[in-house]
Amino acid sequence: MSYRVLITENIYEEGKDYLRSHGYELKMASDISENVLVEEVKDCDAILVRMANITEKIMKSGTKLKVISKFGVGVDNIDVEAASSLGIRVTNSPESNKNSVAEYTMGLILALAKKLLIYDRELRDGNFQIRKSFGMDLEGKTLGIIGVGNIGKLVALKASKGFGMKVIGFKRNATSRQIDNIEVTEDLDYVLKNSDFISLHVPLTEKTKGMIGKKELSLMKPEAFLINTARGEVVDEDALLEALLQNKIAGAAIDVFKGEEPSGGNPLFKLENVIVTHHTAAHTEEAGIRMSVHPAIGIDEVLSGRKPSWPVN
Repeated sequence: MSYRVLITENIYEEGKDYLRSHGYELKMASDISENVLVEEVKDCDAILVRMANITEKIMKSGTKLKVISKFGVGVDNIDVEAASSLGIRVTNSPESNKNSVAEYTMGLILALAKKLLIYDRELRDGNFQIRKSFGMDLEGKTLGIIGVGNIGKLVALKASKGFGMKVIGFKRNATSRQIDNIEVTEDLDYVLKNSDFISLHVPLTEKTKGMIGKKELSLMKPEAFLINTARGEVVDEDALLEALLQNKIAGAAIDVFKGEEPSGGNPLFKLENVIVTHHTAAHTEEAGIRMSVHPAIGIDEVLSGRKPSWPVN
């Protein structure tokens, strides 16, 4: 029996080749709007999705639909609850980009600590005296990891073993006080108060939405930095802007913004102590290939009746 897979947005050829080699027919979506996907999913057994919103309406239209597989980790663009109620499996790719994001996170931490962007900008403007404004060493500093999952643990490993940093982590319902040599606590305030750098690595859920707000930012050291490569909605952007303008924290590196694409007039862009990038922490060729192949594997596992390697529901 031949199965058909709807691919909402283009992926690397390696992912398509994997599906073709396992006998699947591929169908590329002509658009990612709900109205289009509602029609184009009707004859499909699986969806491989990147950023398109997969709603309950789309799922109900796909009467043959058995699995939705995500290019990447975060599944906040998939109505997982609806999928579960309809008996549709959801899988993702948590192993695909963890090293790429962890490396990127360490790059942002280094750039903040060493003032790399500030030095570059000032020297280009002819300010050689900027060299009198010193950066800091990472060795001996404390890194707070909010979300001790696949990426968070890898960031901790690179920070502690590679740079001699102390690492403490926040994890809800932690079953152990130590995870891979990270001091783990359920006390978020403790992590915020005692860290020189705070790095966010939590998925976007109802519990994590806005979890870093005015109160949480006020607990951070005035010389501390915030790094967000998770999801924009995890941080209250207005509260972050206020904290930065009032020098309540030293700076931030932000790879993700509320609503995915920030407006051109976002006031955070005007601050010299802020590094901004365009949700690109996982954008390496190697990660792109893995993020294409791993959801293809998930689709094949479900449609072949095997237990998926990376189940979401």
